[in-house]
Amino acid sequence: MKHIVVRFCGDSGDGMQLTGNLFAQLGAESGHEISTLPDFPAEIRAPQGTLGGVSGFQVELGSEVYTPGDKADVVVAMNAAALKVCTLGSHFNHPQAHYDEEFAQFHRHAIVIVDTDALTDKDLEKAQYHTENPFTELGIPESVQIIPVALTALTKESLKESGLDNKSILKSRNMFALGLICWLFDEPMDKAMHLLETKFKKKPALVAPNTKVMVDGYNYGQNLALNINQIHLDQAKLTDRRVATEDGHYTSIAGNKATAWGLIAAAEKAGKRLFLGSYPITPATDIMQELALRKDMNVMVVQAEDEIAGVCTAIGAAFAGDLACTSTSGPGLSLKSEAIGLAVMAELPLVVIDVQRGGPSTGLPTKTEQTDLMQAIYGRNGECPCVVLAASTSANCFEYAYEACRLALENMTPVVLLTDTYLANGTALWRIPTAAELPEIHPQNVPERLKGKYNPALRDERGVRYWAFPGMEGFEHRNIGLERDAEKGTISTNPENHESMVRARQAKVAQVANRIPELKVISTGKKSDVLLVGWGSTEGHLHAAANELGCDLAQFNYIHPLPKNTASVLSQYKRIIVCELNTGQFAAYLRSQFPQMPIEQYNEIQGQPFAVERIVNFVKK
Repeated sequence: MKHIVVRFCGDSGDGMQLTGNLFAQLGAESGHEISTLPDFPAEIRAPQGTLGGVSGFQVELGSEVYTPGDKADVVVAMNAAALKVCTLGSHFNHPQAHYDEEFAQFHRHAIVIVDTDALTDKDLEKAQYHTENPFTELGIPESVQIIPVALTALTKESLKESGLDNKSILKSRNMFALGLICWLFDEPMDKAMHLLETKFKKKPALVAPNTKVMVDGYNYGQNLALNINQIHLDQAKLTDRRVATEDGHYTSIAGNKATAWGLIAAAEKAGKRLFLGSYPITPATDIMQELALRKDMNVMVVQAEDEIAGVCTAIGAAFAGDLACTSTSGPGLSLKSEAIGLAVMAELPLVVIDVQRGGPSTGLPTKTEQTDLMQAIYGRNGECPCVVLAASTSANCFEYAYEACRLALENMTPVVLLTDTYLANGTALWRIPTAAELPEIHPQNVPERLKGKYNPALRDERGVRYWAFPGMEGFEHRNIGLERDAEKGTISTNPENHESMVRARQAKVAQVANRIPELKVISTGKKSDVLLVGWGSTEGHLHAAANELGCDLAQFNYIHPLPKNTASVLSQYKRIIVCELNTGQFAAYLRSQFPQMPIEQYNEIQGQPFAVERIVNFVKK
């Protein structure tokens, strides 16, 4: 097969995220392209075996993979609640609901592996079943191939002489399931065992038992064959658009880790110390945790007492000459807005990473949305322009974190980088670049010729002010949050001067359009009057939909300012359909910039990524 979708589903304590991540990484190391979707509840720990506690991890792997898939081809259900949620999808709370392919999380011809030991009367009661036969009650079609496996009993038998207590043994059921799936996909066990050794290197006592139970799961499938055929997947081709054409080192990477590494790479390239001032918030916390491990790369991390303190420490670091960053999610971005305004007024380079989540308020903290766009562009008092970028894959979070740093340092402005929960927690195949391949970064350091003559209002021919740091003899200065005189850099309340400064700050951000790539259309090679438009993390789903529809796609990573050729690209199409995970924020933004363009829109706000099928059906209608 060219590609296939696998979903691991179980209780929050069943290790579904670990199992899915290991299988995805194994797929990447075996030469497959991957895209993953971790899906878990916001509760710390819902009651075991209940519908509210179901945690899932979906991965599509093979060649030409764009998304984690709409529906699973293979499902591993670790208990009765997981089976119900996978079968009924968003209707799992409806007492009379039956399998419906529109809502179910697996296809009508899927393979469903179920732990029969987790279908006891007590399990069925917790998951709100009303009969003793869950398969009949759920209306699972006969075309679905159900594979009953006594995962719990087999795991106990495998580890009966391991010396582990019963609780620890039961936690290893996921490794038996992983071994079984490795057999199904004919994945090499030596690589799987190496991944386990790496995962548990800090807990070496767990390596042997988990390896044994995984190998036993593989052998169980090998010996019994389970009446199902093994599945062989095509490998990714190096000519694919998301994989570099040259050889190199590849790995799977999550968006938050890629973002952190992009910041580190930019600091190294720019010759700056990296400073992150942040406060923990789902789903952005992993960025701070990853950077906190990198003291060996001269990274300084301050976990502040709140969101405002986090961004203010970063502004202080920017004033001191560091590459300064702060990470957050939507609620934190709103709290940081006044301080970001200070960075705009002081014209200091600052990178603000917003990992978007469902809202408003606390909202859906573990689900994905694209609802912070207007806040990123306009969400500050006064005329307060920032550069706004958006990453579009888990892998290119590295590229756009690096780019956000470059634009901030070279243009002396705050840059907001938008990612989201889908990118942050999901993983993708990534070719690790060498330092030499990365673009040069030239911070706007003050030239020596201005020594003794410097003030913070001085600018270059682009209108970008120069950057001097405390401790530089002959460049002493004050930088303020009050309006400054356009020539002297001192406080000014002059009306004409204020308007001049407002326009100067706007022009400085507008000229960034000269320093970013032009918008490129992803074409299917067929002549089409229809253009799909997206931004950020919807790229994979829209690319797959465009391929199926035979239309073109324009995916925006540079939001404010827009690429210079945006108007000329949009004007070539009769129908422009903007697809986004909100009520139409980017569509409204494009209408405000190009009122003559016929902008239509397709929107979903369900806390989940798009389904390709729904986009295709909408456009066809």
